[in-house]
Amino acid sequence: MAENINKILVSQPKPAIFEKSPFYDLSQKHKLEVDFRPLIEVKPITPKEFRSQRIDILSHTAIIFTSRITIDSFFHICEDARITVPETMKYICSTEAIALYLQKYIVYRKRKISFADGSFTGLVELVVKHRDEHLLLALSEPHKPEIPEALTRLNINYTPAILARTVEADVTAEMLQSYDMLLLYSPWDVKTVNHLFEGKTTPRIATFGEGTLRLASESGIAVQASAPSPTAPSLVKAVDNYIMAIRSGKEVEEIRFAEDAHKEEFLRTQQSKLSKKSRRRK
Repeated sequence: MAENINKILVSQPKPAIFEKSPFYDLSQKHKLEVDFRPLIEVKPITPKEFRSQRIDILSHTAIIFTSRITIDSFFHICEDARITVPETMKYICSTEAIALYLQKYIVYRKRKISFADGSFTGLVELVVKHRDEHLLLALSEPHKPEIPEALTRLNINYTPAILARTVEADVTAEMLQSYDMLLLYSPWDVKTVNHLFEGKTTPRIATFGEGTLRLASESGIAVQASAPSPTAPSLVKAVDNYIMAIRSGKEVEEIRFAEDAHKEEFLRTQQSKLSKKSRRRK
């Protein structure tokens, strides 16, 4: 089956300079045709949609951002409602890149902007450090439940706010059938594939992220490559490993979702720490 992996679709925007992308190295190594095409679009909600959520922005002292689109939406909503965000507002971001994006709207000061390393545990630990704040969690709809579930479990004082919506991009099953493998980066990519194929056989599937693999498994979609993992920190590496395996004649088993024992232990540890601190305060 090795000869069949000739053309792959990456469900991401095309890099500005493809030759500097890790996918370029992958294409050269395995003589692949690589196309980039998002399967979803994320759009800001309207001010009217935000008002229907009945959220008082100024009653919050800190905001959690995990994407640039929710930053754009938040400040546009504030502008429309003529809300002046106080300089005392704190910003908690999942990555440094998202934190730096705030410079588009505010003066960047480290004392009020903090960021994690992009991991689930890193963001939760950062939020726990700000547990005394009244937090506004900026979300897209639909969204991964990991962060809201963790904050609820840890009794963090937060308000979820939908600031963007995910919709399917203009793609068809016929377009996707021309590829030998689809690289999916979010659960909504999986939902799009499910909707377009409606039980029909899909091209080979590679997934990035726990939520993406989980939904693919729950949907009955066979996954041939997945990241991150101990042997593949990136999806490029996971696909590289898969192609090398099948070209060497090895049989590659379907990858199934399994609960992350490390994440569960991490949450239990955080709960224990917060419980001890709460008792000491009393």
